[in-house]
Amino acid sequence: MKYNFSLFFILLSMVTFAQVEDRKLDELIQNTLKTFDVPGISVGIVKNGKIIYSKGFGVRSLTSKQPMDDNTLVGIASNSKGFTCTALAILADEGKLNWDDNVSKYIPEFQMYDPYVSQNITIKDLVTHRAGLGLGQGDLMFFPEGGSLTVNDIVHNVRYLKPENPFRTTLDYNNIMFIVAGEVIHRVSGLSWAEFIEQRIMKPVGMTSSFGSYNRAKSVPNKVDAHAPVNGKAITVPHDWNETANAAGGIMSNIKDMTIWAEFLLNNFTTKDGKKLVSDKNVQQLWSLQIPDKVAAKNPYDTSFYGYGMGWFLSDVKGHKQVQHTGGLIGTVTQFTLIPDMGLGIVVLTNQQSGAAFNTITNTVKDFYLGVADRNWLKTYDERMKKAEEIYNKQKKEAFAKSDAFKKEKSFQPKADQFVGVYNDIWFGDAEISQQGNTYRIACKDSPRLKGELLPYSNNSFIVKWDDRSYDADAYIIFDYDETGKAQSARLKPISDVTDFSFDFDDLDLKRK
Repeated sequence: MKYNFSLFFILLSMVTFAQVEDRKLDELIQNTLKTFDVPGISVGIVKNGKIIYSKGFGVRSLTSKQPMDDNTLVGIASNSKGFTCTALAILADEGKLNWDDNVSKYIPEFQMYDPYVSQNITIKDLVTHRAGLGLGQGDLMFFPEGGSLTVNDIVHNVRYLKPENPFRTTLDYNNIMFIVAGEVIHRVSGLSWAEFIEQRIMKPVGMTSSFGSYNRAKSVPNKVDAHAPVNGKAITVPHDWNETANAAGGIMSNIKDMTIWAEFLLNNFTTKDGKKLVSDKNVQQLWSLQIPDKVAAKNPYDTSFYGYGMGWFLSDVKGHKQVQHTGGLIGTVTQFTLIPDMGLGIVVLTNQQSGAAFNTITNTVKDFYLGVADRNWLKTYDERMKKAEEIYNKQKKEAFAKSDAFKKEKSFQPKADQFVGVYNDIWFGDAEISQQGNTYRIACKDSPRLKGELLPYSNNSFIVKWDDRSYDADAYIIFDYDETGKAQSARLKPISDVTDFSFDFDDLDLKRK
């Protein structure tokens, strides 16, 4: 009887401790919402095979004011890449493909810029960010949402993307190659990528309220609106994702299902009813370093290695292997973290594009389980964000001030026939420069949301001020003139280095038609 009484108090103290930690985490999340102006966040934690935390905070939309909960669907963006690679692993286990098969075996028309790479690029190369394409190179074919190019168009246009690095030498994060990988799944299985993910992964895993694409979730009322800061304040913006890029980032899910996904992965890719979806051989492939990247000499987790597996970033934190990915859309960012030998999974979904928010929460929870003393990540990321915003705002202010000063110079008399016209980039399509009254504008044919005003900046350049102010991606457009003073080509360059890499302006080579 004395033993049972003591056991009761031990169990009671454990419950009380968990409740205290829950309250502290609740408070941190609420403070994170306020600090980074995020309307809604949902957080889930898995530990040793159990979901120990699953909550939503704030609102899913500033328009509807409806609450964010753990059932609220969020676009998980590039966290979809882990599903793409799991799908390929399933097909590999079934003998329907091999990681080292050439892509052309399944997509005969597929070509890269370099004929040697075209002949040798494999499925594994597609999903390890080592094909030679640069960071975000080609993303403007599907980003921002609303473009007219199809998957087949993108597969075809890859041949025009001149690689920035030699084949298989560097890790350069790239979405386009995952779109090609999704097309491999389609051609091998006969199902669309979204159908395969829902039928062969989500259903057996138990992710009953998730969808393979945004369009497939349109009838679900409990989903987020996207939000982005405009003039220092978060506002509701259109959802951003193009169906052509589902294999790179199209899934809609929620905290309940993403913690189930974490449980499945931590259980060696085995479902709750004991069905193993991926063999040990291929699990090892997915979670083995395929392409390394640099590690800072001094870093907060004593990390000694970092790089990409297949669908996952891999590193070590305080001596433990970490499997992690993030996802970002305009107005939505997410983070998914596993530390397998600790049985730990941390998921953070948000409806505002603040990476500082998810890092604050993930790092705080991770530190708790690693036994690291409180490092006040909220304060750290708040200070970093304020410093970055200060630099970015200064860059923008200086650029627009120079434009205003240049317009006042009497010597500047722009002549429309010098640069007005249609310019074409072979993989991006047409961009039309037009005169409307006393202003000049740009409009991109295959990416209709990319349109804006041209503000004179120098004798051969303008600032492109995009109509959608949530983009934070204003750019310089620089014209190259011939000996008669007529523009023959144009190139774009972001005003700021912090512009999202998917605004891949630097790789455009616009030729006047």
